[in-house]
Amino acid sequence: MNENQEYKAFVVRENADGKFSRGIETKKISDLPQNEVLIKVKFAALNYKDALSASGHKGITREYPHVPGVDAVGVVVSCKTDDFKEGDEVIVTSYDFGMNTSGGFQEYINVPAAWPVKKPKKLSMEESMVLGTGGFTAALSLYKMEQNGQNPEMGPILVTGSTGGVGSMAVSILSQNGYEVIAASGKKEAHDYLKSLGATKIISREESNDQSGKPLLRSQWAGAIDTVGDNTLATCIKACGRNGNIAVCGLVASPKLETTVYPFILNGVNLLGIETAETPRNIRLKIWELLADSWKPKQLNEMKRIIKLESLENEIQQMLEGKSKGRVVVEF
Repeated sequence: MNENQEYKAFVVRENADGKFSRGIETKKISDLPQNEVLIKVKFAALNYKDALSASGHKGITREYPHVPGVDAVGVVVSCKTDDFKEGDEVIVTSYDFGMNTSGGFQEYINVPAAWPVKKPKKLSMEESMVLGTGGFTAALSLYKMEQNGQNPEMGPILVTGSTGGVGSMAVSILSQNGYEVIAASGKKEAHDYLKSLGATKIISREESNDQSGKPLLRSQWAGAIDTVGDNTLATCIKACGRNGNIAVCGLVASPKLETTVYPFILNGVNLLGIETAETPRNIRLKIWELLADSWKPKQLNEMKRIIKLESLENEIQQMLEGKSKGRVVVEF
């Protein structure tokens, strides 16, 4: 491809006064990182991590100017290795994509050959971005729980932060796999939405955040997918049934965890860390195949909002203000 070919990109810049500005700019193919796989992007998805990167969060992105976007899907233009051929439809998520490596909010990306996976045939490009990192994380959580013996007969699964990107996907995927789902949420207006996703019971945020200080609680669920951390995670552990699994995939409240060993040594509770960035490709492919088939949420169409790149700035601001709804997908 002609390296002087121009394309549009959503660029965040750090100004001389230390403030950040963002907007659509024209770039050239030669501006991209010199990696192995050049991809023409068809869709990208907006995540909270992208909004933070776009606002200058140095814990997400160290150097600017930068193009955010941790989820993208598109068509291979060229590949310097034998991993892919021209025309392959591929999904790019995780690793350092969109954080300190130029991300998906642009018409072309160039990434290492180890990063993309071939898009399953049963999954459209648009659907893959509605799922994105949130759907992948929720699916990986259930996959690891079931690898460790979890099954629907053991009882209900608690999902904390259930209206968030990972939480809502977790509710839907668990329900489709035959699990009763207890959804914890502080948003009363979201109850109907959670029920539509498959939640069988909805509890308040306070009910999943025990303040008694007791080292053990009566069994209230057979396992949990926790996106919150801190005392909510401790509550997930203390009220978990025997030999249940707690998948830890978030820290919305705090990265801290204060609990005792009693739930682990008396009830055999298992604490499973969910790390998506470096998931081996064979497992990554298996998770995407599941999401394309029996684990695909039935409500994907209801979860999405499709926008153009020109509307991304407004959507980022809405997300930073806590007003964003649904899964925002950018179409190129």
